[in-house]
Amino acid sequence: MNAATVHAAAVARYLEAWNVAGDEARGKAVAAAWTEDGGYTDPLAQVGGHDGVTALIAGARARFPGFTFRLAGEVDGHHDIARFRWELVSDSDGSAPVAGFDVIELAEDGRIRQVYGFLDRWPEA
Repeated sequence: MNAATVHAAAVARYLEAWNVAGDEARGKAVAAAWTEDGGYTDPLAQVGGHDGVTALIAGARARFPGFTFRLAGEVDGHHDIARFRWELVSDSDGSAPVAGFDVIELAEDGRIRQVYGFLDRWPEA
């Protein structure tokens, strides 16, 4: 696989983990996307390991039921680093109250070692 394909595949697994329904399926998706010691850091959270990432995603899904994370633009990357924009979109009306920009660091197997997230848009309340 070339680097662009590796980066795009990692981001696809990342978004699948954020969007999958059910705790068991979410845990499997996180394990497919992150290394065992992988982590996630943004202005609101810092977690590590599959359990920490899975719990973080479950909390976000509980706060925003009926929303789907989607890629907003192209994945850009080089070496073991990729960056991309995303939006959290309402399934009912298409609004996107949350949006951000993430940078991911990949392990040799193409799974995520670390996510550095930035929030561009976040609801006030």
